[in-house]
Amino acid sequence: MSSTSLPTAIRYAATTLDLFIDAIRLRPRTRSSVRGHSTNCNAGHAAPTDGEVPASDLLSRFSGIMKLFPNRRRAFFPEPGAKPLESDPFHYNLLMKAFSRAGRPDEVLRLFREMKESKCDPNVLCYTTVIDALVASNRSEEAEKVFEEMIDSGVTPDAASFTVLVKFYSFYLRRFDSACEIIRWMVRSGCDPDVVTYSTLIAGLCRAGMVEEAWCVLDQMLQGNCSPNAHSYAPFLQAYCSQGKIEAAIRLMESMRSIGCPPDSVAYNILMNGFCKHGCFNEAAHLLENCASDGWEPDAVTYNTYISGLCKVGRAEDAFEQLEIMLQKKLCPTVVTLNIVLDSICRESTVWDGNHNLERSLELGLEVDVVSYNTIISRLCEIGKLSWVFKLVTDMIKKGISPSTETFNIMIRSLCKAGKFRKAKCIFTSKGFVADIITCNILIHEFYMAGKIVELQNLLSGVDMDKIRPDSITYNTIIDCLCKKGKFLEAIDYLRSVEDGFPSEAVAHLAYWLVRGRKIGELLSLFEEMLSQGLVLDGQAFNHLIIAFCKNGSCQSREIYKVCLVLDKMLGVV
Repeated sequence: MSSTSLPTAIRYAATTLDLFIDAIRLRPRTRSSVRGHSTNCNAGHAAPTDGEVPASDLLSRFSGIMKLFPNRRRAFFPEPGAKPLESDPFHYNLLMKAFSRAGRPDEVLRLFREMKESKCDPNVLCYTTVIDALVASNRSEEAEKVFEEMIDSGVTPDAASFTVLVKFYSFYLRRFDSACEIIRWMVRSGCDPDVVTYSTLIAGLCRAGMVEEAWCVLDQMLQGNCSPNAHSYAPFLQAYCSQGKIEAAIRLMESMRSIGCPPDSVAYNILMNGFCKHGCFNEAAHLLENCASDGWEPDAVTYNTYISGLCKVGRAEDAFEQLEIMLQKKLCPTVVTLNIVLDSICRESTVWDGNHNLERSLELGLEVDVVSYNTIISRLCEIGKLSWVFKLVTDMIKKGISPSTETFNIMIRSLCKAGKFRKAKCIFTSKGFVADIITCNILIHEFYMAGKIVELQNLLSGVDMDKIRPDSITYNTIIDCLCKKGKFLEAIDYLRSVEDGFPSEAVAHLAYWLVRGRKIGELLSLFEEMLSQGLVLDGQAFNHLIIAFCKNGSCQSREIYKVCLVLDKMLGVV
């Protein structure tokens, strides 16, 4: 079972909320009121005023709070190989959507093939589901082929299928010209873009930092008599909060109210996240206090976000207060609440306290998932208790919880760092374990730095690299390892061999190491080769170079001419 098969809510929570990770460890000596009214965004970091709360008290308090957690039903996801109840487009699409939500695109494709083989012609809804599943899993070429197949089959795309393509080009490929062309194609086809289509393009532009261009799309939307809704403005709020422009986000919320488009809970949750991220905890408290007058109701995401922010600055006691308020309002905390509390308890006291709460959660009917076990396993690995790790993995399997690839990655990394390469290889080659690119990156770094090159090559020779595509971390890791060993020419040759053709981040890494190794001639030759191919050096390369020169002391010595020579070459001056 992979992490992608976890319920969507749990996967979202596990990747976005760090609720109690460092709460107790960072806990200040005294505590302040969570309801202060300072307008200073950094006021939330002010030292509290009561006494320090012992870890044991927080542990006992958490055990008490856990009794209030409602039992939760596990989300339903179909088993691999499942068949539709009836052989018609409706039931096929229903099952394909379920697999898509579970992050199983191969199962979606299996059903799609079976559907066509059984002479059940897919309709536009079926095609849209398949394309969306492929887009979500970043399988761009396959998504394009399915769309082309839909057109060739005479199935007319609707607004939803066009919108999936807009999402594909703007979110994943960042080819915004192509996304805009899709919208123009919709208009030519007599299918008017709706608010979802425009909002999708706006979100893609804002995610790429192109906020001004996104405002232009909103203008185009209004010109087309398509009224924006709260979701249309959410990406702007997200962009402003990410950039620390909290005042701009607040003004936008006020403008939304004035034009008759009141912010929804998603918008308020974005603002709450912005407040917490930038230390504006008094403003966050005001946001909750004024929710009734502002016409919105905080949900589980609101409180989880607030609790997360409080814990990150050591205000664990205030976080527990919010957790209690959350439960009083009948809002169900996600399983991530348990996972992060486990993590913090492991950091503050002992791993066994965390393990005790893991067992306690089962008695109380709390849903425990592989992330909970990974939390404990990670802490056990950090303190070098590898024998306990294997016992816990055996325990989780007995309870019917399948270890994820992340579980094995944690173990492989820890075994390698402990010098137990044979055991790491046993896990890697064990039946049923499916490696991902993170696994490969771990092995490359640990085995190479240990000088076990031949063993590494033998291990990776059994990996289906058609299914595992190297990422920027892979390139950077290999270059870093080669350069640390003084093999600069091999690093240059490796970069030349990369299929992606001189990835910018990898170039920046190599440039850094060549300067640190005082291989200026090789660096100039590399830049000349790239420029002759029409490639442009980006800001990353400049930044890495300047850092490397400064570390070498070149910027404050007679070697400053070398800095100027390299920068001129990068700019194409010489």
